[in-house]
Amino acid sequence: MSVKIAVLPGDGIGKEIVDEALKVLEVLNRDFALDATWEEGDIGGVGYDVAGDPYPEATQKLVKACDAVLLGAVGGPKWEPLDKPLRPEAGLLRIREDLGLFANYRPAKVHDQLLNASTLKPEVISGVDILVVRELVSGIYFGQPRGIEELPNGEKRGFNTLEYKTSEIQRIARKAFEAARLRSNKVCSIDKANVLESTEYWREVVTELHAAEYADVELSHMYVDNAAMQLIRNPKQFDVIVTTNMFGDILSDEASMLTGSIGMLPSASIGVDYAMYEPIHGSAPDIAGQNKANPLATILSAAMMLRFSLDRADLAEKVEQAVENALNAGIRTIDLAEGGDFVSCSGMGDAICKELEALA
Repeated sequence: MSVKIAVLPGDGIGKEIVDEALKVLEVLNRDFALDATWEEGDIGGVGYDVAGDPYPEATQKLVKACDAVLLGAVGGPKWEPLDKPLRPEAGLLRIREDLGLFANYRPAKVHDQLLNASTLKPEVISGVDILVVRELVSGIYFGQPRGIEELPNGEKRGFNTLEYKTSEIQRIARKAFEAARLRSNKVCSIDKANVLESTEYWREVVTELHAAEYADVELSHMYVDNAAMQLIRNPKQFDVIVTTNMFGDILSDEASMLTGSIGMLPSASIGVDYAMYEPIHGSAPDIAGQNKANPLATILSAAMMLRFSLDRADLAEKVEQAVENALNAGIRTIDLAEGGDFVSCSGMGDAICKELEALA
């Protein structure tokens, strides 16, 4: 069955890393009977440069006409002086909201070959396999009212609203419990229920849903400050973490460093009708255009796309095996090299394609 992918390279290293994922898809088309086509669109700073909008109308139409979206990265200092609604990050928030992508899956798996790439002791991180399920379209990033205003005394204040409705908590918690059933059957819900009423309610709803529908899954709760510490102290205690938009943003970036590089972590953002796949890292403008970026997170995001949106789990496994084989062969980008030899961004993509061809 033919499938169509919307490809949004975005800014900075976005095009470099996405190009390597597309090379992998080309091998799958040629050697593994994947019948996929793709069309590129603009988002982020590039979207503003082209159309005066970080989420242009043409891109809005494109993503809704495709079976999945593969995104690179957005942002950069060039666009920071713009008004907030015109900045690249606004485009990212808008596409998530527009497509209803409420559940963000961020796996953090430590590869044995990269144990020494992490700043933590090998015995602490060996065997770590965590899935962060982050609520993506509500919470403090979307709450209203928000803004910066001048008070009557001439002082200014900035303010944001953190709120969650019952249905928003239930739907993300369901995703976490269902994911846990396919893993080690443990969910840890992260909140700040001792301080924030919104997350006190979060804990209440998650607890009630667990008792009513998922009593077979082990559920625990943890305050976010303790969770940040425990991720470094004893990360193997976690299986599935479910949490709010902001806490998930922070904790998943922290979890990425368990693996040795943020360049290793893919993600999937899932809604009812649409899904988008992207590495969790940013646009890295300091190395953009230098062919230095690690494309593995983007290639592994494409593997998640194959599994969740294109119904080709068999090909997702092939891509993941190709990544493992390349790492086993000692192939590293500069972020993973530990002072040894390394390959370029395109060199890593070529290596994955070569390993994939060997599996045909």
